[in-house]
Order: sequence, then C-alpha cells, then structure tokens
Amino acid sequence: MAGRTLRSAVVVAALLAPLAACSSDDASSSDDAPVSPTEREPVEAPDFVLAVDDAIAAVEAELGKGQEYFEVTANAQFTNVFVATDDGTVAVPYLFVDGELQPPAPGQEGASGNTFTADDVDFAPDMILSGVATDLPDTSIDALSVYGDGVGAVYVLGATSQVGGQLDIVVTANGAIVSVDPI
Repeated sequence: MAGRTLRSAVVVAALLAPLAACSSDDASSSDDAPVSPTEREPVEAPDFVLAVDDAIAAVEAELGKGQEYFEVTANAQFTNVFVATDDGTVAVPYLFVDGELQPPAPGQEGASGNTFTADDVDFAPDMILSGVATDLPDTSIDALSVYGDGVGAVYVLGATSQVGGQLDIVVTANGAIVSVDPI
C-alpha cells in the first residue's frame, strides 16, 4: 500500500509541477498565485457538458419538477442520471442518449448519500473547463459528473492526463480547480 501511495504522490506532484512554474507578467501578483476566474478564458463547452442540464430537464419533464438526484454523469456517448426515490433509499438510473430520455432501469435499493436538485446545478458551461484549460492544458476532459455534497452540487471532471493517467478534477461552478486526484 505504501508503494501505491508513493506512486500517487509522485503522479500528483508531476501533474502539479507545471502549475508552480507558471508566473504572471503582473508585478503585483505572486509567482505561484492561481489564475483568477476573471483571467481565465471561456472554453467552448463540448456537447456532453451541455447535456447535463438537458438530461435533468428531460427527467423533470417525465417525472415532474423538484426531483432529487444522487449523480448525473455525462460523456461523449451518453448521460447517466440517478434519481433518488423512496426517501433517498433507491437510485433509479435513466440514460439520456442523443437528446432522448430512455426508459428507466430498475431501481437500485439500498442507495444512500447526499443528493441535489436541478436548482443546485448552476455551473457556467463556457467556464467549467477553463481552469483545466489554463492550468492543465494537455489534459483531456472525458466526462463531467455532478454529485450532491449535502448543501448543493459538486462538479468533478473525469480526465486523462498528458502522461496517460486518469484523474478526477474537482472544480467550482466557474471552473477553478479545487483538487486533482489520480484514480
């Protein structure tokens, strides 16, 4: 286990090293200060980022407004939506493909965890990827997941690093990187 922890630490250090090397031409900023959201450029959102809101809207058109969700995960092929039912003890999975909501799969009993609502999903589509584009420019984004955190929504980007490793990158609604974790 210690070897895996050490490898994980080396991967994270290698990925974050370029961040420490970045500097600004602005004499008033620190050499290792993160780029502020106002300095990041908007990034054209891939279709799967936009599909998060579309998938939630489709579920709410089918089931009614005010649904609670355990997770919504979108990638280039489809979007999974896990609706919390039965007081948050059952997760009903829906698949949203090519703009169409598919019939639900059987509910998964024994579910638990934090949930969120459509109103909690409030990310800026053109900014959610901007922190990665600025700070980790050679990283490709494979998926966007939204999870409940007990008070709202958390955004996690599934990514492939420039050296081939898989990463979970937690970002704010405006794309600022909160954490980078190898998976």
